[in-house]
Amino acid sequence: MTNSFPTSVEIFDDTMREGLQIESPEISVDDKLRLLDAIGDMGAKTISIGSFAHPDWTPSMAKIDEIAKRFNPKPGVKYTALVFNKKGFERADAYYPKIDVRSSGYLTHVELCDTFARRNYNRTQKEQFKSAEKSVERAVAAKVIEGEISLGNPFGSNFEGPFSLQQRIDLFESLLNIWHRHGIEVTKVSFLDAMGWNLPHTVGQTIEAIREKVPSIRTFHMHLHNTRGATMASYYEALRLGVTQFDTSLGGLGGCPYCGNGRAAGHLPTEDFVHLCNELGIETGHDLDKVIEAALLAEEIIGRPLKGHVSKSGPLPKETSLYPADMPFVESIEEAAHFRLGTDVYKEQRFPWKNRDILTGFQET
Repeated sequence: MTNSFPTSVEIFDDTMREGLQIESPEISVDDKLRLLDAIGDMGAKTISIGSFAHPDWTPSMAKIDEIAKRFNPKPGVKYTALVFNKKGFERADAYYPKIDVRSSGYLTHVELCDTFARRNYNRTQKEQFKSAEKSVERAVAAKVIEGEISLGNPFGSNFEGPFSLQQRIDLFESLLNIWHRHGIEVTKVSFLDAMGWNLPHTVGQTIEAIREKVPSIRTFHMHLHNTRGATMASYYEALRLGVTQFDTSLGGLGGCPYCGNGRAAGHLPTEDFVHLCNELGIETGHDLDKVIEAALLAEEIIGRPLKGHVSKSGPLPKETSLYPADMPFVESIEEAAHFRLGTDVYKEQRFPWKNRDILTGFQET
């Protein structure tokens, strides 16, 4: 088994869009702007500010235009948004270049699950194929020379069950043929797993099978929901195979109202993935301390504990940050925050050892 870990990765922050789309529409614009500002400070280079969707379908995005007008962009950060149709594109494009939905490239997206296509996009899989044909025709008119394929929920469906590797490859080849008929090479493939059926071996098998069929593909993009807790393992497998683009959200925020799991279908927490990459020696461009503070701000704004681990337990301690051997009991999440708040958070805790030297004396020898 050959490892091909990349030297750096691109982490696309989806907190404001994926994360907040299923949260309360009562969250204020001011709070959303605070969170967007913190995300811009932590090192993210591509940030989706939300989706230009109809408020009947996504009530939490009803004030997306106010956010677009009021936020202050950070230098060197690309701000984008999700659009579903021409009207959504026109709304978002009105804020260009502050918000850039022009340079996303041309892609064809089809769901393996026809049921999910109907529930989430209000169209059939067959209609998605027709839309894919039109997307490629627009790419031809724009003189595009490279295309992207997006496989929707490629690993399985809560409504239709698991999909085989052959089913994934069949869909991929169907979309590939559309591009090739128009003389355009496909150089990027995205996996969009909203229902969270990803497992490391199915992710790895699919990447390797696609690469074997189309060596010209340079980029894979992972958007894998952590519905069943497997996404960290799946992302590790993707890293091992050299994948460089990943979607995450602070605290694992996110979910899908159309897949049957709601907020339980969140993302992989940004803070946990950045920590993993740091330990693997993979550059992310993120300041982990600032990522942790942003995740805690997200918890404050949302009003409940989120799913991240590193924001609560801290990164692996190194050298001067190692814990003192004679620290007292640490039991609560609040006390565990000593890694960033200092020893005062546990100073009133119990110290049951009768002889402190038994904890400290050996360190002096």
